[in-house]
Amino acid sequence: MRMSGKRRPGNPADVPADEAIPRLVDAHGGRIYGLGLRICGNAQDAEDLVQETFLRAYRHWHQFEGRSDPATWLYAIAVRTCRRMHRRRSGEPAKIESLTALLPAGEATVPAVGERGDQLDAQVRREARETVEQSIAGLPATFRLPLVLKEIADFSLAEIADVLGIKEATAKTRVHRGRLMLRKALAARLPSRPVPPEAHSRRMCLDLLTMKQEALDRGAAFPLPAGVLCERCRATFATLDLAHDLCLDLGGDRLPDDVRRMIMHRLERVAQGLEGKEP
Repeated sequence: MRMSGKRRPGNPADVPADEAIPRLVDAHGGRIYGLGLRICGNAQDAEDLVQETFLRAYRHWHQFEGRSDPATWLYAIAVRTCRRMHRRRSGEPAKIESLTALLPAGEATVPAVGERGDQLDAQVRREARETVEQSIAGLPATFRLPLVLKEIADFSLAEIADVLGIKEATAKTRVHRGRLMLRKALAARLPSRPVPPEAHSRRMCLDLLTMKQEALDRGAAFPLPAGVLCERCRATFATLDLAHDLCLDLGGDRLPDDVRRMIMHRLERVAQGLEGKEP
């Protein structure tokens, strides 16, 4: 990701590659590995992704001019590497569900979830976490990448747009749609309870849902007290919160020691001119 203009004094780009990249491995290796697990779907591909990401970063460090955060630049490399490794996957749906199909409306029951999932016992929460992990892996890449970057890597919408090379408004739309896909998959696996008929207009519920999603984007509390919401909206928002919290649980991946050793070994070989050039 090249930026024009002069480098700022003392910026990260002035650090030599053989110093900068090992620091980035220590700071971001676990998160890049976790990105590979969620996006690529298996440990072997995740190991390949994290190795190739740091090798490419080393080889192209001279192109980083310090106008963006090194993490954003690094994740952009990881995303491009992942796309090269995996084109459209077999079994990935060709047709995307409409927004209407992702929204709860007219059901006789809703997930029996309290605020922040506090009504779930340990076993149900473990199963919910597994559901979230499996559901993320099953999302179409268009929505999986932005959702993982937002909910697990904790990037802002502006940073996601930068990493993916899309407009911020597009990143926002894809994150919101991805959240609704994840919420729907999670809701289908949770205990349920009866719900009274809708108390508000459909338009009001949609507006409140947009406000809720925007609050999640900012990492902020929802501005309306729960007592203002109808039962259906309250259950929907509680399920969104639970999915968000479970995604955060998935963000603590650690780079395996043997993978780190392999990265460092390959970086040394590149520095010595012994590692073959990338295609």
